[in-house]
Amino acid sequence: MENDARGSGRMQAIVAGGLVVAVLDAVDALVAYKLAFGMSPLAIYQFVASGLLGQGAYAGGVPAALLGLLVHFLIAFSAAAVFVLASERLPRLREDAVPWGLAYGVVVFGVMGFVVIPLSRIPPSTPTLPLLLNGVIGHALLVGLPIALAARRYIGRSARPVLARATA
Repeated sequence: MENDARGSGRMQAIVAGGLVVAVLDAVDALVAYKLAFGMSPLAIYQFVASGLLGQGAYAGGVPAALLGLLVHFLIAFSAAAVFVLASERLPRLREDAVPWGLAYGVVVFGVMGFVVIPLSRIPPSTPTLPLLLNGVIGHALLVGLPIALAARRYIGRSARPVLARATA
């Protein structure tokens, strides 16, 4: 029964964290890239899809943009799952959710910028300083923090040690 409750809390944390992050990060990207480059939502999500499709994504119209949006949501839910699962092993991540969540957001930004994007079909580029700052700060506040708070909300501040559960 306890495993069912923990599994339910885990799933709620991943779903809530992933959904909130997907929406907040999408809004941030739409505003930032509109202001910086005048990009439309269609072009922004075609850009995301270009990680899989290459330059052909820009000629792919709405279907390519929808693929980009799907990839965006997949990344958000994956980031939430990684933190939630890690926080079950390291309860301190939930106990001190704010600093760990902010740090996690910066780590997610780094992984995206130095691992995921370079391994994708997106051509290399150097971000402008405003977009770099927006990325770091935005990922801390709009990605890492909501995920950590969702984990704390749905799983709890800390779990009893395994030995204490086994003898209870």
